Amino acid sequence: MTVKTDRASSLTTIGRTTVLSIAAEGAKNVPAKVDTGADSSSIWASDLRMSKGGVLSFALFGKESKHYTGKRHSVRGYRVTKIRSSNGMAQIRYQVKLTVEIAGRKVRGTFTLADRSRNRYPILIGCRMLSKKFLVDVSRGDSLPKIKNGPLNAELEADPISFFQKYSQANLKKGVE
Repeated sequence: MTVKTDRASSLTTIGRTTVLSIAAEGAKNVPAKVDTGADSSSIWASDLRMSKGGVLSFALFGKESKHYTGKRHSVRGYRVTKIRSSNGMAQIRYQVKLTVEIAGRKVRGTFTLADRSRNRYPILIGCRMLSKKFLVDVSRGDSLPKIKNGPLNAELEADPISFFQKYSQANLKKGVE
């Protein structure tokens, strides 16, 4: 028997995927994957630069994204962290604070800046951002339509051999016939 507490009723319920808005970017309805197994949240960032004064600047998303505006974001209050992915690989990433709106709720949280160009979702929402704010109901499934990897399929169709050489781990052992 499950008892609904006042705390649970104050949480906003979301599914395994959601959309969010980033007012500072002017981006609305950006698809995001909800990952309760990930500690931190991550956002697609490109063109990272460091000034001589130690100011980190970047653009959100990449030129191939429909959410890309080219707007430069500059921050002094950043940190770095070591992220270990599920495949065991570790990366050093910059962390920045961003305010986003998820399911009508404005939330300020920490995002690592990453190249998510090959990921289905440009944003990953981890459990630190979800904690005490959102309840994830996996029975809702994906609340977004499936996203097709259009640019990857276009690249594959244009030159299958180059695509294979670029993306296949197996090509290191077998080669191209």
